[in-house]
Amino acid sequence: MAPPPQQQQQPAELMEELVGEILLHLPPDEPEHLFRAALVCKPWLRILCDPAFRRRYRAFHGAPPLLGLLHRRQVLEGDPPARFASTTSMPDFPHPGSDGHRTRPLDCRHGRVLIDMLQERSARYLVWDPTTGDKHFLPAPDMEWLIESAAVLCAVDGCDHLDCHGGPFRVVVMATLEYEDNIVASVYSSESDVWSAQVSFDNSCEAFVKHMRDGRAEISWYTPYLQPRRGTLLADAIYFTVRGFNTIVKYEWGQNCLSMIDSPSPDVYDIALMALEDGSLGFACIEGSSLYLWSRKVNSGGAAEWVQFKVIELATIIPSADSNEGPFVVDLAEDLGVILGAKCNKGPFVVGFAEGVGVIFISTGAGLFTIELKSERVRKVDGPGVYFSVLPYMSFYTPDHGRLLSLARTH
Repeated sequence: MAPPPQQQQQPAELMEELVGEILLHLPPDEPEHLFRAALVCKPWLRILCDPAFRRRYRAFHGAPPLLGLLHRRQVLEGDPPARFASTTSMPDFPHPGSDGHRTRPLDCRHGRVLIDMLQERSARYLVWDPTTGDKHFLPAPDMEWLIESAAVLCAVDGCDHLDCHGGPFRVVVMATLEYEDNIVASVYSSESDVWSAQVSFDNSCEAFVKHMRDGRAEISWYTPYLQPRRGTLLADAIYFTVRGFNTIVKYEWGQNCLSMIDSPSPDVYDIALMALEDGSLGFACIEGSSLYLWSRKVNSGGAAEWVQFKVIELATIIPSADSNEGPFVVDLAEDLGVILGAKCNKGPFVVGFAEGVGVIFISTGAGLFTIELKSERVRKVDGPGVYFSVLPYMSFYTPDHGRLLSLARTH
């Protein structure tokens, strides 16, 4: 018996498939194109809001695009205005602190923003998803700190972090204590709604002094003052920097332990840690008008060492990069500069890194710029300002996350 003839695909189904292929190539870093396409007709709207299309779209484009940024300042500079600066064609997300409440952004990662609510007592932290509007409030860990830094991250096992919306998350807080000259860390789980047992360095002040005396400086006293910079995530560890020779503190939440790492360039002031494509920890700093990039590699003897892998001359690619324009970086290190080995720089200086897209942020008197490390392409993303640590917000922003979703459900 002859097999039945194959049914020919209907023209409407073929057309929808072709439209889907075309829409797949719309750039994710300009989400305005996706929203305009969704307004063309109801069939296009249904395609763009279909979960299968969204999965293909994320897989096709890879790492989420940089949609905008928040930033942190140093203590004496005060908190920045409650403003979410878009770096794409989409409008600014309304910042939760724009209603007059005093807030301090701490981190942007895996589609979420972590905000210190400061004046709130019952719920100190807010985990906010700008694209969906979801908010999760949580208390602070039981510690009295002098200065804190923190990170929010997706806690879904096996997640590729291309579209982290909803689901469990963790918040890691690392801080210098108020009265003990010690650094502590703790992690919050949204699944258990509790903070883990705190971990700290044993005899921290003595440990840091010994660490810095080993071939670095003769000092008799030192407070391990945590820098209020964005942390860098690699595997199951988060890295922050400590003032004084750019010492790096590593916290592994699986082992609940802290350790210290020397930096490759201890005498520069403005630096950024990086999560490199090969899974190694990176380090970026500027000396003169040159951007120096380092990677922490394991050598043939099994020991980890810093390897310089690139130098980018900024004078010819970034406006004012070779001048003394730009705001001074002012903080407590001015009074302790000799003790801590810190310097107060004028621009240009490094203020952050966006993992996944290989973009580093440079601030000068002419504004805030990004440099793509592979192509060395430069782009201005914001005007001049007081920058210390840029918090890049990276996520896919498609019509299913906006107001058009309700239209798709009704047709």
